[in-house]
Amino acid sequence: MLDETAIAGRENLDAGHVSRYDAKEDADASAEVALLVSLGLGQRSTVVDLGAGTGQLAIAVAGSCARVVAVDVSPPMLKLLRTKAAAANVTNLELVQAGFLTYEHTGGPADFVYSRYALHHLPDAWKALALARVHRMLRPGGILRLWDVVYGFEPQEAEAHVEAWCATGSADVGSGWSRSELEEHIRDENSTFTWLLEPMLERCGFAIRDAAYSDDAFSARYVLQKH
Repeated sequence: MLDETAIAGRENLDAGHVSRYDAKEDADASAEVALLVSLGLGQRSTVVDLGAGTGQLAIAVAGSCARVVAVDVSPPMLKLLRTKAAAANVTNLELVQAGFLTYEHTGGPADFVYSRYALHHLPDAWKALALARVHRMLRPGGILRLWDVVYGFEPQEAEAHVEAWCATGSADVGSGWSRSELEEHIRDENSTFTWLLEPMLERCGFAIRDAAYSDDAFSARYVLQKH
């Protein structure tokens, strides 16, 4: 079995990075919760947040559903999430240290699975196995909301696109995403192309209900429904 902790990204296992994460990355959680509500999320729903990180979405969605399971391989991420949940008095949130390939869902099927900037840590073959596992944990007609770093350009265009993306990074690691962090992502992580991921999603039993792509061709947001 692939060691998901070993490929989780150096920074995600670093307590210093984790402590700065919310200031560096806004998950737009309120808008994401509104989207899930528009897709049928309600007070009886179960949500599984895979790669929950510091729990921006998990905490925001807890008031709109019955059960939230926040899953992450990183102990520092889960430690911070636990502290935030206690401060917010969230009582319907369960924390599980696991990954896409090791999380074992219990109880009734999930109505929604959410994943933001996490699936790209897996190499493509393992992405497919992870997506098949997500498909199994969802009820029929259930929704996977997937938001990730996905390349929307051709291989021949990669050098120019990568340089343009890395150039947006700051010089200071403590101020937003630095150039060195963006370069590390390209070099060490496993983001894939839209034209590889989308057939994979369909092969794993999902209908692509909606797809939105960033202007820089470096991220995609999907609403996927289980057949």
